[in-house]
Amino acid sequence: MMNKHYTDVEDEIPTEEGVKDTTIRWLISKKDGAENFAMRVFTIQPGGYTPHHKHDWEHEIFMLEGELVLRSGEKREPFMPGDFAYIEPNELHQMRNESEKLGRVICLIPYKD
Repeated sequence: MMNKHYTDVEDEIPTEEGVKDTTIRWLISKKDGAENFAMRVFTIQPGGYTPHHKHDWEHEIFMLEGELVLRSGEKREPFMPGDFAYIEPNELHQMRNESEKLGRVICLIPYKD
């Protein structure tokens, strides 16, 4: 068993095009022996966002703190602490921080070979 605090994991800057003022912490991944899923924490600064993108795997998101906007194509929905979302494979999506508060989410993804 592994038991850590999320701040024990180094904050990284994503390299994907279309990212602004967002960091990621890979909490659980293959390096920890996890063979099926990865758990990440994204921190999105005010004015920041993830890419407006899609991919062929699902993922699940849980809002920890702050206020974000979830975007799917042209659809926009508020995302508040305690909210969760399921992003289907190939669904166009983005997280945007249009507030003055830091936003933080947990995001789970499956490994695809």
